[in-house]
Amino acid sequence: MTDPIDEPVEISGLIDEHYAFVFGFLYRLSGSRDDAEDLTQQTFMSAHANLQQLREPGKARGWLCTIGRNAFLKLVGKRKTSSVDLDSLPEVAQETNSETHIDGEQLQNLLNQMPEEFRTTVVLFYYESCSYREIADRMEIPIGTVMSRLARAKAWLRRRLGAVEGELTRAEQN
Repeated sequence: MTDPIDEPVEISGLIDEHYAFVFGFLYRLSGSRDDAEDLTQQTFMSAHANLQQLREPGKARGWLCTIGRNAFLKLVGKRKTSSVDLDSLPEVAQETNSETHIDGEQLQNLLNQMPEEFRTTVVLFYYESCSYREIADRMEIPIGTVMSRLARAKAWLRRRLGAVEGELTRAEQN
């Protein structure tokens, strides 16, 4: 059993070591600095209340991501809408027609429509530079599922980018 006097030292160590990462992760998921600040605070409050559940301190980052992701999902569930502040996905943009210009707002709108499990995987891979293994550990899913979700997310974006391109071409012709 953890001594109550030691507990604040442990949580303060987690905050010192992981605050920037957790905030960045939640900012990418929520697209809002205010929401990310609130979610980060909720994450560390929940972590403090459940510190005894952290059995392996070396896995604290993944544990905090799971807590933060759950807090984000609760927030999205309450709002029934969400936003992600992702500027671009270079790999997907390069795979579409090179003459097509997709601005950040169009891509943002598409990403807001993306299923959450795809969006989380995309954020972790492209913006947090996590490996497949790290994503699998944080999301508690098999590595093959991570690879599948990334492939499906890119295909999903390509299809929608193609639809946007078609709409732009029709608008230019009219």
